[in-house]
Amino acid sequence: MREDSAQARWERRTQRPLLALAVVFALAYAVPIVDSAASRPVTLACTVTEWAVWGAFAVDYLVRLALTPRRREFVRTHWLDLCAVLLPLLQPLRLLRVVATLLLVGRRARMASQIRLTTYVAGSVVGLLMFGSLAVLSVERNAPNGNIKTLGDAVWWSFTTMTTVGYGDHAPTTGLGRMLAVGLMLSGIALLGVVTANIATWFIARFERDDMAERRQTEAIERLAEEVRALRAEVALLSERAEELRR
Repeated sequence: MREDSAQARWERRTQRPLLALAVVFALAYAVPIVDSAASRPVTLACTVTEWAVWGAFAVDYLVRLALTPRRREFVRTHWLDLCAVLLPLLQPLRLLRVVATLLLVGRRARMASQIRLTTYVAGSVVGLLMFGSLAVLSVERNAPNGNIKTLGDAVWWSFTTMTTVGYGDHAPTTGLGRMLAVGLMLSGIALLGVVTANIATWFIARFERDDMAERRQTEAIERLAEEVRALRAEVALLSERAEELRR
């Protein structure tokens, strides 16, 4: 894809608005869960907002598909975006809208060249912790044998699950809650792998820079030694000539 193509221009212009909509989605998703006594109009407004944000991402995908000259290649290389767009339509579950929006936000964030790896990883950790906590709380709070009843319990469970520590003091008891646990564990392992690889890459690059600097220093010393030897040879030659002239 050329940098000056219509698709590239569209992606640059919609990057920040879509990320802002993702923040709105997060608020709309969190309000009914944190405030379980929210009135019906508030809950309805939040649900409409969630669907509207997902609809904006779906429209974004369709526009990008229309702007690209090679549509088959676009669908093949952006299959995860397509799955995220179609996922909420298969079954009208609230959690599917969360998963779809997270996938779409993540895909669009990776396209932004100005977002560095550290920022992306930090944002992913915060997003997964927040949505994982809210999602498991909404699923487990009313479960008969559930032990995740408050937001604090849910956040603690998300931390221990993402870091794969798993103290066991809080654990999901429903099937959907356990599916969330599997997703968080896999995400935590993946993010830990990314962070570890990033740190290892930094160390390797640092060592390579140090080695190059040391090699350059060694080469400079060798050149200076060669110049000193050449100067000594020249001084010795001049001394011999001076001695011959004195004779």
